[in-house]
Order: sequence, then structure tokens, then C-alpha cells
Amino acid sequence: MNNLWLIRAKLRRDARVQALAPLLMPSGTGDKTSADHRLIWALMAENADSQRDFLFRTEAPGQFLVLAPRVPAETDLFEVEAKSYSPSLAAGDRLGFVLRANATISRRSEPGKRGKRQDVVMDRLYAVPPGERAEVRAAVAQQAGEEWFARVGENSGFTPEVLTVDGYDQIRVKRDGAKPILLSQLDISGVVKVEDPVRFLAALAEGFGRGRAFGLGLMLIRRAE
Repeated sequence: MNNLWLIRAKLRRDARVQALAPLLMPSGTGDKTSADHRLIWALMAENADSQRDFLFRTEAPGQFLVLAPRVPAETDLFEVEAKSYSPSLAAGDRLGFVLRANATISRRSEPGKRGKRQDVVMDRLYAVPPGERAEVRAAVAQQAGEEWFARVGENSGFTPEVLTVDGYDQIRVKRDGAKPILLSQLDISGVVKVEDPVRFLAALAEGFGRGRAFGLGLMLIRRAE
């Protein structure tokens, strides 16, 4: 694992920044997701040609956690606190976690064709009559989340021991000059057992699932009791 920093960034409370609050923190869910993407990019990008090398998670309006290989430069918009992130893990360690992820699966419409990615929850709900989906949605999200996370663990050096799906949403995110994207968001928490510390730490730095540019994929861990 390369040297990383866990950064807590909060929009400043001074009058100049608060005057822009309606623009920086819009009310619509999709608008908020797009605005958060822009805010964190403004904080972390070093220049116009920068490629994303960080993960982030929105903790509250105007408050973010960022995992990155560098500490951003000072800015008039944010208060920033940073600490070195280098977990010391061994095989068999048990960790509590929270993760907000875009969990998808690839389905091929025809043999030989490239698979199309689908949200794991809707992939299961398509088989349920529309009028019955609301009733089974939570149970389907739990089952689909468990199966997706188990597959992720096999490739990332951990085994899930406990998993709870705390929420599931679909968000329509606006994009400049392009059609909006429909982004699914699965909030999960629980306990994992580390099997391969090297692979697990590499996966933590890379992020889990898709949609990482929009605040998804950052797993937060702590020692399990």
C-alpha cells in the first residue's frame, strides 16, 4: 500500500462561503451528488489534466472524508484536517466497516457479446411484478448485497462475517454536455475477517464497486469488538 492520507474536509463557515451555500449544497439528491463531485474535484485536482487518484464519502452536507495519496493545498472553501493512513493488519483480524457502493453485475444479452452492467438489486427486482417490488425491496437488497459483497471479498482478501444493508437508492446525476446517469447506491455495514492483508489493503486504496468519482467505494474500517 502506497502512502495514503485520510482527509476530513469541511466547507468553511465564513460569510463568503455561506453566501454560496445554495449553489455548493443544492437540495435535490442528484444535484447534491453532482455538486459534491465538483467540490471534491476542486479540492483535490492539482491541475486541469489531473486524473482522479482519490476516494471520497459525503458525511453530511458540506462535510467529506477523502482517501488520497497527498494532502490538498490550502483553499478558501475548505477547512482540511489530514492524518497518515497506514492500517497495520494481519490475517485473521476482524474489522467493523461501513461502505457506500455502486454494486453491479455484468449480464450478457447474447453469447459472445460484451456484458452490460446492471445494478445488483434491480437485476433481481426485474423478475418481480412491478406492483410487488416495494414489498420485497428491502429483502432483495439484503440478499443481493450479501452475494455481491461475498464476491468482492473473494477478490479482495477478506471474508464477510456480518453484513447489513442499511439503505438502497437510485440517484439521477446530471452531467454537463451528456445525458444524466442513473446511479444506484447501496449502504452496507458489518464485520469482515482479513484473509490476505496485502490484497485487502490494496483494495481499500482502490475502492469497491463503481461510481467512485461520485462519492462511492470508500470503505471505512475499525477494529471489531
